[in-house]
Amino acid sequence: MDHGEYLIEIDNLGFSYPHGKRVFSGLNFSLKKGDRIGLVGPNGAGKTTLFHLIMGLLSPESGEIRVFGRARKTEEDFREVRQRIGLLFQDSDDQLFSPTVEEDIAFGPLNLGRSHEEAAAIVRETCRALGLEGFEHRVTYRLSGGEKRLVALATIVAMKPECFLLDEPTAGLDAATRERVVGYLKEHADTYMIITHAHELLPDTTDRVYRLEDGRLTPL
Repeated sequence: MDHGEYLIEIDNLGFSYPHGKRVFSGLNFSLKKGDRIGLVGPNGAGKTTLFHLIMGLLSPESGEIRVFGRARKTEEDFREVRQRIGLLFQDSDDQLFSPTVEEDIAFGPLNLGRSHEEAAAIVRETCRALGLEGFEHRVTYRLSGGEKRLVALATIVAMKPECFLLDEPTAGLDAATRERVVGYLKEHADTYMIITHAHELLPDTTDRVYRLEDGRLTPL
């Protein structure tokens, strides 16, 4: 196998939570550049857990996770992964921690070494792309749930990742904002996986859909 063509490869993955629930036993999965994948399944099936394993936020018991052609095991290994893959958390409050929208969106670019001028330009560009103009100086914790969702997505978009892992990206959004997110994905995002219970989102935004249940991924 030419590992260079794959962004993410999961081989024979095993994982259990400390209280004993077995989530994965021998899971295999791969994602290539340009793939747009939907991930569905019942609550508790392990969809969010899979994303957290890919990002190194959880550690597998067995098997191998390769990202960008390299096996990832240590915290140092995953630091690069988190710079190049954008994870949208299921709960927006886990993503937003700065006083204002502008500071939240600028945090990632600044952390990647951009100058304050470059970060400010990225904030403007990102807000324009997602319809957040005028939100820059809003206080983050005072936003509505849907507004927080959009700002959380903006914090990832601003980092210009090579791949997005999006956990319920349209949860809590009204129809117009949902269309804005879908439009952004279709026009600007090259490679991504979407976890969603909003199955109507998938025909428009994905090329393949998998169902995760009982530790198995099944193409639909």
